[in-house]
Amino acid sequence: MTSDFSLLRRHMVDSQLRTTSISALDVLEAFLSVPREAFVPARKRDLAYIDEDIEVAAGRYLMEPSPLGKLVQLAAIKPDDVVLDVGCTTGYSAAILSRLASSVIAIEADEDLAARATDALSELGYDNVVVLNRPLRDGCAQEAPYDVILIDGAVDEVPQALKDQLRDGGRLVAVEGVGNAGVASIYVRDGNVVSGRRAFNCSVRLLPGFEPKVQFQF
Repeated sequence: MTSDFSLLRRHMVDSQLRTTSISALDVLEAFLSVPREAFVPARKRDLAYIDEDIEVAAGRYLMEPSPLGKLVQLAAIKPDDVVLDVGCTTGYSAAILSRLASSVIAIEADEDLAARATDALSELGYDNVVVLNRPLRDGCAQEAPYDVILIDGAVDEVPQALKDQLRDGGRLVAVEGVGNAGVASIYVRDGNVVSGRRAFNCSVRLLPGFEPKVQFQF
């Protein structure tokens, strides 16, 4: 059976995004325009639009559309914004962000995933995205500051190094905590101060490299 991906994409937007308080038209249009099936392994393409995370490598997942959409909406991206995408896996999130922002720096710690993201984005003509293979916790200071930073998975806490890369007025969105304890937060820089607030409960997969620090007891 051949899937009609454009129909599935429309159904995803109508049944998974619009029904979960995602109403920003530019965000909905971005999800309508990006072919999610191009960013999943060929054997899983018929599953590209299900409302679940999709494993794309060992321990690495494309985030379920709804929480990704809510994070993107929370970031309130403007057309002239420069965005840092932390943990882009195969590039789907970077493609979404590229439809909303001026340019996207997408970083990925897994060399194979970074290469796959580069190839997929290039083939689809997303020429305002650059994918860099580098440690995720460090961000990408040489291209900072950023108007928006999006972390593509749950973290125990947001590293200070990432907050430091925000432009004045810049926003960082992330899910802190794993499973039912997960909460989406937004951090905003105002001069030398970065303050955060909780936005909504959100359960997404832990992003490798952002695990809780081991506490030693003596």
